[in-house]
Amino acid sequence: MQVFLQSGESANIAWVKPRRSINWEKKMTVRRTILKSAIAAASLAVLGLTAAAAEELDTLKEKGVIRISMSGAYPPFNFVNDENKVVGFDPAIGTEIAKRMGLEAEIVTTAWDGIIGGLLANKYDAIVGSMTITEERDEVVDFVGPYYSDKRAIFTKPGSDITSLADLEGKKVGLTLGETHEDWARAQGYSINTYKGLPELLLELENGRVDAIVNDSIAAILAMTAKGQEFAMFDDPGTKPFGAGIAIREGNPELAAAMQAALDSMMEDGTYLALAEKWIGADIR
Repeated sequence: MQVFLQSGESANIAWVKPRRSINWEKKMTVRRTILKSAIAAASLAVLGLTAAAAEELDTLKEKGVIRISMSGAYPPFNFVNDENKVVGFDPAIGTEIAKRMGLEAEIVTTAWDGIIGGLLANKYDAIVGSMTITEERDEVVDFVGPYYSDKRAIFTKPGSDITSLADLEGKKVGLTLGETHEDWARAQGYSINTYKGLPELLLELENGRVDAIVNDSIAAILAMTAKGQEFAMFDDPGTKPFGAGIAIREGNPELAAAMQAALDSMMEDGTYLALAEKWIGADIR
């Protein structure tokens, strides 16, 4: 896990080697174990520290800093530039929310598949990392927002014979480890490889090590366009647009209200639109 004080502009993206895919049953067992452990730890904390938890906003104000987590591997929403600073739409949104709450933002990067566990273990105070709001996640964290919407899409090389979901059978599909798209692809029975983030996915598709990748449409389109990577794409017709929210620990209504108020004011005064146009090129609410 790396920690950064927020500042800087967009720049080059670093590429890293992919992780191997792992057994689905083993992975789900590990995921459930981690989630149950996190819930158990949170439950014990609630038993003895209910009053303290209710005052989390006050604690943050006393410290003057809110620790905000993201993967740092999801351009242009969040990534590490050539100055080793985390930049993008997510840190810009998180930093502005913190500012309006009278706080400094400390950006923390961590692996996506363990990011909720880190939040519940108090390693940071919020996740502003393009996290899709789902019923499963909402059982263990509270969400502020959504602060943008997107939809699942499938990307291939130009001229690929993959033009529909049916064509993915028997093909190698690349996904980011721990994302909702991974669960979806496994439920379809696809053969998959998982990776740490979007830069790896694009490299694997470009080099032909996977036949297709599945990702949120906006981030993938912008990232491939920025690096001049040609692609073909089609949407998942069975998936409705989804919202990305800010995750915080449960039992903090004052913190949730303060963050929501800051987000709402950004959308009302034009700040949100300015940040969206800077990093994404469009209003993505």
